[in-house]
Amino acid sequence: MTEALVSLLAATLYLAAAGGLVRALRTDPDTGRGAFWLAAPAIGLHAAAHAIGWARLSGPDLHFFAALSLVALGMAALGTLAAATQRMAALGVIIYPLAAVFVLLYTFAGHGAPQALDWRLQLHAWLALLAYAALALSALIAILGWAQDRALRQRQLHDWLRALPPMVQLEALLFRSLWASFILLGAALLTGVLFVENLLAQHLWHKTVLSVLSWLVLGWLLFGRWRYGWRGTRALKLVLVSMGLLLLAFFGSKFVLELLLHRA
Repeated sequence: MTEALVSLLAATLYLAAAGGLVRALRTDPDTGRGAFWLAAPAIGLHAAAHAIGWARLSGPDLHFFAALSLVALGMAALGTLAAATQRMAALGVIIYPLAAVFVLLYTFAGHGAPQALDWRLQLHAWLALLAYAALALSALIAILGWAQDRALRQRQLHDWLRALPPMVQLEALLFRSLWASFILLGAALLTGVLFVENLLAQHLWHKTVLSVLSWLVLGWLLFGRWRYGWRGTRALKLVLVSMGLLLLAFFGSKFVLELLLHRA
């Protein structure tokens, strides 16, 4: 199959899975588990679209839209894994439409030139993309937890609350996701120091500094959770700060260089 057809099929299955979850939220959230059977092949087709594109280009493509699509793929995979063990239908309702949009953007908004990366730089790139996906998922879970807490405090028992696990369980999932983000980002920074030449060169120093700051904010939050029991709004703010720094580090610079200045 062609890359365009594979991407269209992936997007269709993503949207069908999200639609199934929305319908389930109106009745019984537990019945929404069937929608994840649509998400699983969508994730596989999403990955296949990148594989086909890379084979056609004879090399990995990490252009702006390609990187966004890969992060969305990671979020969809991690979110589906979380939903398989937790009552987290709300994650799929948000993540699957995003993944559908980004896989289509990757296919139809144009590809970048293939990048000659040896296994060490590919390892660094994959760790970085997984860290972005895990932290983005953490930010989404933190926002849902904050909204759940606010709704319960105001005694506004909306239907979407049934799509979320109890607050204690949701909070535990959040900090497991944050620990995964912290470890992956730390590994990405370490491989960058070891394998990337001129890490503080003109077009890399801001990425390095912002990524380190994001990692330090994550570490501060995890320390505060362990030492002082931080949670709720404080945790949400620090997660969003860390996510914002990481977005600026990678996608902010790629947006300016590749889409505005048209530089590789």
